[in-house]
Amino acid sequence: MGIFSSIKNAIFGSDEDDKKAEAAAAPAAATPAAPTPVSGVDVVARLSAKPGADNLNWQTSIVDLFKLLGLDPSYANRKELAGELGRTDYEGSAEDNIWLHKATMQEIAKNGGTVPAEMTD
Repeated sequence: MGIFSSIKNAIFGSDEDDKKAEAAAAPAAATPAAPTPVSGVDVVARLSAKPGADNLNWQTSIVDLFKLLGLDPSYANRKELAGELGRTDYEGSAEDNIWLHKATMQEIAKNGGTVPAEMTD
């Protein structure tokens, strides 16, 4: 599983969480339902509700976003995420980190999250 998948799962919940919930709610003989795509998730509300969110600048800082989601914000992980999002020249500068945060939020939006424009533009 890549870094972006870890971020997405931390915000939306993992496929395993969905499978466990479906199994607990469904009768034993029922056919499993096809996974439904995530859509319309208020990302700001979800992240703001996480413990410690009010002490971090996760709205603009990729390092603080990683911390809020319980992920290692190391340079290596940020570089890996940049690669997953199509950037091969990531060096960890302030400009690179701003780009990485916006690109991450854009990808979250593409995957069904509702993200304010100021976090994606």
